[in-house]
Parts: sequence; structure tokens; C-alpha cells
Amino acid sequence: MRTRTLCFILPALFLCMTAVSSPAAVRFVVTYPKETLPDTFSGRVVVYLGKGGGEPRFGPNWFNPQPMYSAKFTRIQPMQPMTIDETAIGFPGKLSEIPAGEYTAQAVCDRNLGGRMIGGSPGNLYSEPQKVTITAGQEQTITLTCDKVVAERVFREIERVKEVKIESKLLSKFYGRPTYLRAAVALPEEFATQPDRKFPIIYEVPGFGGRHYNLSGASGSRRTVRNGEAFLYVVLDPDCPLGHSVFADSANNGQWGKALTTELIPAIEKQFRAFGTMPTRYVTGHSSGGWSSLYLQVTYPDVFGGCWSTSPDPVDFRDFQQIDLYGSASNMFTDSADNPRPLARTGDRPTILYKRFSDMERPIRGEQLGSFEAVFSPKGKDGTPRPLWNRDTGKIDPEVAEAWRKYDIGLTLRTRWKELEPKLRGKIHVYMGDMDTFYLEGAVKLLQQDMARLKAGVMIEIVPGDHGSMMTPALRTRMDEEMAAQFKKATAK
Repeated sequence: MRTRTLCFILPALFLCMTAVSSPAAVRFVVTYPKETLPDTFSGRVVVYLGKGGGEPRFGPNWFNPQPMYSAKFTRIQPMQPMTIDETAIGFPGKLSEIPAGEYTAQAVCDRNLGGRMIGGSPGNLYSEPQKVTITAGQEQTITLTCDKVVAERVFREIERVKEVKIESKLLSKFYGRPTYLRAAVALPEEFATQPDRKFPIIYEVPGFGGRHYNLSGASGSRRTVRNGEAFLYVVLDPDCPLGHSVFADSANNGQWGKALTTELIPAIEKQFRAFGTMPTRYVTGHSSGGWSSLYLQVTYPDVFGGCWSTSPDPVDFRDFQQIDLYGSASNMFTDSADNPRPLARTGDRPTILYKRFSDMERPIRGEQLGSFEAVFSPKGKDGTPRPLWNRDTGKIDPEVAEAWRKYDIGLTLRTRWKELEPKLRGKIHVYMGDMDTFYLEGAVKLLQQDMARLKAGVMIEIVPGDHGSMMTPALRTRMDEEMAAQFKKATAK
């Protein structure tokens, strides 16, 4: 899940698209000049409609998503028109249902070359934002020209923050094109003043939408000192075409876990004088990064010497944001009483419904629910992830749910603890808010109960707060103290 500050909306805004709409046909005609792409284009074209200024291509806003419409095209020549009309996949409905009014329109030609967010993926073509007026009862053709190209983002290094970028042989083979692993490395002050010294290292996995660019041009020195101990601090880049890789080996994303542990980590630790040993190597993260850190620790217990996971995505699929994925009558959209399932809340008030969020993802790729499927599902016959749920009815496919068991962390720990205990005891720390914004606390409570029953010696705590507010300065200080203590224990003679 996302880790950035959340902007909540009133329930009334869920009705924003029920205003009087234009019964007449509206269509968008999208072209691109040869100056932006001399070759033919094959892929998805998305038209984003926003309110107010800005560039709607950087959406959607999960809590107040804008209308989006898409269609796929094959071998289109420069300036050959591509029409987005009533046949397009649309959110929140067909183009003919869009309310009359003023919008900011922007089109993107998605070449799908590696980035997650369509509107910000390097190599994609996009149009300038254009003010348009949809008039009730009037047929309209709106032309958008994708004459811009999304540039590769540049990481700005400073004295104590460096970028590491290596081509992954494993992922390049999977994607059939050069594919890179990236990270930002923040160096402690002692790195320069004590050139013969080696350091322990902390790997942080950002949450959904987060990347290593968070440290671009910024000082990471605050995170290189934990309770007086100097650490190398590394922010990983989990971005992949279908969402957040969570650094798991996946049928649809490739071997991100193996690539991290056998390609990127050795390269970083050789370059920056890490100890390079399991007891001095730690992993942490929040939200999707929280799930990633716990999964990496459990899956690679000989690689990592401790994990600190906060607000992790569902760690037990018997409570996948309040849904038992293994239940015989499970449905993603409605509960047993046929009430709509909420996906997010503010306090006790639902602010996102599962079906609306699922509908929002249909015209695009790389968003949260689709990202789960990309990691956990087998590859379908059409080459895309097999859907866990029917996008129209919400019914869960039990065969796909069964395949997801491989990534059910709670299931792995409670069924294999006797085998894993010698390698994991004392390494696991999980912290979750008692009123998580995305209903994630239920799965952590199940894990807590199972580990207590097994007398597993793991640290799992439910603390006051929601998805973000649970990360108080006091908890951060406590985690720093725990990491420093883990290092001292590992190096004690």
C-alpha cells in the first residue's frame, strides 16, 4: 500500500459521477508525430480527464480518482489516428456517461518499457494537458497529440548519497530487454574518515509508489546513525511494470528476490565496504515495503539477520483486508450479508470501496490490486496474471486463491516453524496500527496469535494509530535501538 500522506474525501464524493451526463457520443482522437516516435506504436492508449490544473496523467488519486479511458492498438504509424470512444475500457463508466463540464484532458501512449506509472514511465508518449468542455447533448471529437516523451529520471548524487544501478541478468532475460536494479546508498560520516572500516547495512523497501529517488539530492545521514551505531543505509527501488515487485520471485514479474540477493546486494556491499555477512545485514520497510521486508527475511533467512516490518500488506490470506481468500463463498466486492466491502477508511468511516477501486484499475496497469495479482498469481494462457476475482461480480477463483498460498507468510510460518525456527528466532519484528487505514491489522493479529501459540520468540505488536500515524518518533527510536542492539549482539566477542 501507499506510504505517502493520504488525503481523505467525504462519502458524498463517491457520488460525483452521478450528475446529469451527456447522452451524445464523445470521442478522443489521439495521434503522435514521427519526431516523438519514428517507429510504429503498439500498446495501450489512455486518456485521463482531471478537474482543475495539473497533469492528470500522474493519477489516479486513490481516494478521488478521475475518469480514465483506454484501448489497445497494434502497429500504428505516426499521425495515424487512434480513437478512444464508447468501446473503450472506462472508469467510472462509458464515455457517454461522463457528466457535462470542464476537464483537463491528457493522453498517454503506453509503450510499457519498464516503469509502473503509465503517465510517468520513461519512453511513453504524452500530450500537453488540454482544457476541454463536455457539452450535454452534443457529439464531440477531441484531438490530442502525444508530442512529448517521458524522460528517464536522473538521480542527483551528493557527497554521502550515491546511486547504484546494475543490469540484472536474471530480469533482462525474463523481460527480453535490458532491465536494471537500482538503489540509493546513504553513507555514514565515518565512511570517509575511516577508510579501512567496514559497516553493517540496512536495506529499506519503499511502500507502493515509493522509489529510491526519495534520496535523490537529499541527505540520508539521519538514517545512517541508529542509537549511536553507524550503518550503511540503502533504499531499494521496487518499481516494475505491473506494480510493486515486493522483491518476490514471481511468474509475472520475474525473479526479483533472487536478483536482489545474488546480484544487487553483493554489488552494493563490495562497493561500499559492508561486512557482507548475514548477522550484520538487515531489512525494513513500511506498507508494501513492510510485506517485502518480512517476506525477504522469511524466504532468505541465511541472507538477512533481522527485519523490521511496519504496517505490512496482508501477511495472512485468511484476512486479506477482511477477506478470507480460502473461504468457499468468498467475494471481493461484498461480504456474507451482501454489503459492499470497504478497502480503506478514516477512523470508522469507509472512504474506498473494493469494487470501485477494482473498477478504477481496469483501464490501466500497475496499481495496487493488480500488483498483488502480478506477484501472487500464476501466468494465464494470454500471458497476463490469472485474475483472482471476477471483475464484474467479485467472485474469487478458488484455484487461483490456492496458488496464492505460496506467498502467504502466515501460512509459511505456522506450518514450517519447526524447520525455520533455528534461522529466524529473534530476527522478526512486526509493528501494526490498531486502526489501519487499509484494514491490514487483522492479518497481523492472526500472525501474532499463531506465533504466540508456537512460542516462536518473534516480536509482533499492535500499536495505536492508522497506516501512517502508528509510525511515531518513539517507535522509530525504538526500532533504531533494536537494530543497533542486533548488530552489537552479532559482533560481540
